[in-house]
Amino acid sequence: MQNEKGETVELYIPRKCSATNRLIAADDHASVQLNVPELDANGVITKRFKTYAISGRVRARGESDSALIRLCTEDNLVKGLIQN
Repeated sequence: MQNEKGETVELYIPRKCSATNRLIAADDHASVQLNVPELDANGVITKRFKTYAISGRVRARGESDSALIRLCTEDNLVKGLIQN
C-alpha cells in the first residue's frame, strides 16, 4: 500500500519465485534473492543488474542452478550455456 506521497508503507512485500512464478511465503527461509550484474562490451560490470528470487522448494529439488542459467539466458546476461 502507498500513502499520498507515493511511498510504500507495507511492512511485508511478497516476492515471486523467478523460476516458477509462485509466491514465496514469509516463512520460506531457504529462498534466496540474487542480483546478477550486467556487463559492458569489455566485461566490466555496469551499474545495472537483474534481480532473481529463487524459492526454497526449487532449491530443495536441486533445480536452482539450471533455473538461474535459463533465466539469465532469457535476459541475455549469458550466452551459449544452454544446449538443446
